[in-house]
Amino acid sequence: MDLEGLTRRLMKKGYSEQQILEKLVQAYQDHKEIDDTTARVFAKAVLEECQKSDISSISDDFIKELLEINKANVTVGKQGVGCRGAGDFFVHKLITELSETEKKAFLSPSSLDDAGAVRLRDITDFKGNHYNAEDLIIVSKMEGIHSRLSDFPFTCAFHVTRACLRDLYVKGSKPVSIMIDAHLGDDADVGKLFDFMAGVSAISELTDVPITAGSTLRIGGDMVIGNRFVGGISAVGLASKRVLARKNILPGDKILMTEGAGGGTITTTAIYSGNHEVVKETMNIKFLEACEIIFKEDYFDEIRAMCDVTNGGLRGDLYEINYEANCGVVINEKEVRKLVNQKVLDLLEKVGVDYLGVSLDALLIYCSDKVSDRIIADLAKNNIKCAEIGYVTDSKEVTMIFDDQTETILPRFRESAYTKIKQEVGEDTPEKINKMECKVEKAASDSLQKRKKIIEYIRNL
Repeated sequence: MDLEGLTRRLMKKGYSEQQILEKLVQAYQDHKEIDDTTARVFAKAVLEECQKSDISSISDDFIKELLEINKANVTVGKQGVGCRGAGDFFVHKLITELSETEKKAFLSPSSLDDAGAVRLRDITDFKGNHYNAEDLIIVSKMEGIHSRLSDFPFTCAFHVTRACLRDLYVKGSKPVSIMIDAHLGDDADVGKLFDFMAGVSAISELTDVPITAGSTLRIGGDMVIGNRFVGGISAVGLASKRVLARKNILPGDKILMTEGAGGGTITTTAIYSGNHEVVKETMNIKFLEACEIIFKEDYFDEIRAMCDVTNGGLRGDLYEINYEANCGVVINEKEVRKLVNQKVLDLLEKVGVDYLGVSLDALLIYCSDKVSDRIIADLAKNNIKCAEIGYVTDSKEVTMIFDDQTETILPRFRESAYTKIKQEVGEDTPEKINKMECKVEKAASDSLQKRKKIIEYIRNL
């Protein structure tokens, strides 16, 4: 429960102080074992802080612009932010524009790739001298936890940490450091934090990648009550000479895929549909093991790019990869289906979820024709299934071959609805999408102008 958000909303709607206090008292008593007197003391403090921090009466234009939000008047829920579909992709392209500065990364957010990178030779110390490591590339990644796994912190941590390392591996980098950001609601049991840490360190132990730093905070301090757990995992990896970027993909390349049993999304689907036994299928590190095997072979240079089947499922990933690589693909759906863990596939069919639209924790490998069979054979020797599922074209489209027809595949507005509440919300594109996108673009542009103005102010101090 966001007490500050609730209070500001009620103030904006014109509720009286007494009405607001009564709602806050009720919220406190719903979440905490406290008496009425204490609840009222807390409620008055919340209301007073919200009143005093109201910026509507500020006369200083600079301060007002600094503190005001350039609103789009479109909520993240309506826009599908975080829902891994076309609506989410649209917003993330705007975010990449706000991420761009004069200092360019070797692989920046604008690439819409799995992770970013800087070359050590491009980093200068305060004397302007270059470090002596011409071929070293530092790859970094930040991965947010699966929000619906808040009440299951061990699996939550296991899957987010594994996903973070996945994104380093697919760039051709070796993970060397894991960092943790954990935020708990005021009423969360401390045991949640320990269970989360156990999940993170399980991956650390299995992969020999040390945990090096972290931060633990309460969500919103005293202004948010409840037991929600949010946060993320970041990690750093090292690559030599090159990274496996999507822009390297060429027409004619083969597309391989490894077996997938899912991670956080499949775990969530299993738990919230009452099919808890399927969670066990997701507990493995085969993806990471596959990358380690590939890195050690002499054909590594023949691999153009690697990606994990995650955001919006194969349907969404292929669309994003095509966009960045300026290419098209032809995919054989029958071969894809064979590589999905049977219990996971049965679960998705049982609850009515399109398996092409959810994260499968499978590895996509774009490589030259002459090494595809060797990769498949080497992974098979290590008990990891892998097969060719398609090839790259110059069509700029995702063409999928089904048993009885061939279709051009596009991402939906949201990823496949894998829980009951998501199914009720739906996957359809909103009718007013064009107006929404114009408002969102305007808000992003306004924030960019705000950044320029604040930078200019600080440089002129």
